[in-house]
Amino acid sequence: MTTERSPGWKLFLAGIIGIALVIPLMMVYALVWDRQEQSNVAQNSIAAGWGGPQVIVGPVLVIPYTANSVETVDQNGRQTTRTVQVKRELFLSPETNAIKTELKPDRKKKSIYESVLFVAENSGKARFALPADFARYGIPRENIDFAGAELRFGVSDARGLQRDSRVVVNGANLALQPGKGLAASNNSGFFSFLDWTGAPPIEVSYSYAIRGNKVLTMVPRGGETNWDVRSSWPSPSFAGDFLPVRREIKSSGFTSSHAVTNLALGQSIIATEDNAPPQEFGLIPEASSREAPVVGGPSQAATIGLIEPVDLYSQVDRSVKYGFLFIGFTFLAFLMFDVIAGAKVAAAEYLLTGAGLVLFFVLLLAFAEVVGFMGAYLIAAGAITGLLTAYSAAVLKSWVRARLIGGLLVGLYATLYVLLNLEAYALIIGSLLLFVALAVVMWATRSIDWGAKRAVTAEPSASAA
Repeated sequence: MTTERSPGWKLFLAGIIGIALVIPLMMVYALVWDRQEQSNVAQNSIAAGWGGPQVIVGPVLVIPYTANSVETVDQNGRQTTRTVQVKRELFLSPETNAIKTELKPDRKKKSIYESVLFVAENSGKARFALPADFARYGIPRENIDFAGAELRFGVSDARGLQRDSRVVVNGANLALQPGKGLAASNNSGFFSFLDWTGAPPIEVSYSYAIRGNKVLTMVPRGGETNWDVRSSWPSPSFAGDFLPVRREIKSSGFTSSHAVTNLALGQSIIATEDNAPPQEFGLIPEASSREAPVVGGPSQAATIGLIEPVDLYSQVDRSVKYGFLFIGFTFLAFLMFDVIAGAKVAAAEYLLTGAGLVLFFVLLLAFAEVVGFMGAYLIAAGAITGLLTAYSAAVLKSWVRARLIGGLLVGLYATLYVLLNLEAYALIIGSLLLFVALAVVMWATRSIDWGAKRAVTAEPSASAA
């Protein structure tokens, strides 16, 4: 006669083993993070030499002028002040600026990793004129050097500039010069010299193409800025300080339109200092950052990102967080067969079953990088379901019980896939499943004395027979 452990002790043992499986689950979670970092490094390597996230701004007319400045100097131990003339820059934004962008996505691969790059073909028309109340700004016209004016375009990563850039002012082509961009683009871009008297308005037509990576940002300047974008990419993201006034997203691509006035910007057409780069969304790539002059506050911007429709690492990451549900439900099924049906399940068998459940997430990650998330999910779920169903037949001494375990796993994997694709309802569905599972366990174990030990009669040995 031997004494079997009480149901309460078996529950405690299964719980301890389940908690111990936190360690391999955390290791899988760290593995997902590591592979995602490797993917980011590979994507940055793909984008190197192509162009980073791009910020475009302009055109802006920059005109030098002289101003009086009072400075304090130390002469023979005495503080004296004097007035000197200094050269400064006046920033004249366009009255109107209409930009059209054809955003052409391009996928590039390196080994198993892929990055989304783009070529942005920009064309536009802008109109410049001194405002009628220019005298209110306190800068005498005789101090302005209109002959030294420069028409500047900001491009945050000038490496991405393509051939055939063109600027036409009042019907005349201007020669383009590198550098001297605007502060909003980290002083990167190109410019043209412009001899202007300040009297007649300036009509500017321009076109240029840039290569970039994932994100394109436009910094509006002037009285009215209109930005129309067209692309064949089916899953854009819109962010920044200004969202599109119109957008249309289809499987064949998207179109969007931004309209921003200087009232929304809170900026005058004329300024004596330039605005700093946008601070949000990581828009300025490190490769193009450098020391910038003292400027005004951060620029406001509109951002369009070419995001991946399915980020496999984020999906695998989310699935790992549901690992406890798989372990809990499977262990609970084994415990019910043990406590109610009398099938003895050893601690080592719980541990091996848990190892198989954890292995599912490793298989999911490994295959997802090669065949995509859906194919990897079917492969990993099928392999682990088949493995644990066959193992359960040996542990539970019954193929009928093993098929119940297999059915439970199929249901769990199907439910997890639904949860991963219905992010907004994941919490409510998961909580309802836990409620149903708890109710079933309470009903099935309502008559069990968790502290009682059962006597088991030992089978006679062969010699005794």
